[in-house]
Amino acid sequence: MHTLIALFRGINVGGRNRLPMKELASLMQPLGCTDVRTVIQSGNVVFATGRTDSEALRAELVEAIRQAKGFAPAVMLLPEGDFQAVLQANPFPEAVEDPSRLQVGFLSEPPTAPDLQAMEAARSPTERFEVVGPAFYLHAPDGIGRSKLAARAEAWLGVPMTVRNWKTLGKVAALLS
Repeated sequence: MHTLIALFRGINVGGRNRLPMKELASLMQPLGCTDVRTVIQSGNVVFATGRTDSEALRAELVEAIRQAKGFAPAVMLLPEGDFQAVLQANPFPEAVEDPSRLQVGFLSEPPTAPDLQAMEAARSPTERFEVVGPAFYLHAPDGIGRSKLAARAEAWLGVPMTVRNWKTLGKVAALLS
C-alpha cells in the first residue's frame, strides 16, 4: 500500500459540479482506495491504495464520478513523496505566515515554453512567482483575487494546473502525518 493525494479541480465551486466529500469517498472505495480522508469541500483527498497504475486509477475515478454525477472533473493524483517535495521546494518560506496569500499551482507536467515575459508584465509590484518543476508558486501579498497574474497563469504556463493556497496544503499535509 502507498499513499496518494487527489487534487480535484472544479468541484463544489459556485454551486456547480456538486460532489459531497462523503459521496466522493464512497465512489473511491470500489476502485481499491482505502483510508479515504478529505479536506474541505473543494476536492482534496488523501488515501491509500495497492494499485500501481495511477493513470488508470485516475481515469476510473473520473469515469465513476461521471456515471454517478453527470460531470467529469479534472483530477491529479500525486504520490505522497511528490506532494511533500512540492511543499519543501517553496521558494517563499516567509510567505507561509499569511497562508491565504501564497498559492501553489500543481502542474500536470513541467512547462516547456512558459510565457514568462507576459507573466512578468502582469505581475503587480508586490507579487512574486516561480516555477519549480511541476509547481507554480505565487505570493500575492495584496490578495489573490486582485492578481492579474493568478487569473492568467495557467494560459501563460501552457499546461493544466490546479491551485491550492498554503493553508489548504497545510491541512492536507496534516492528514499525511
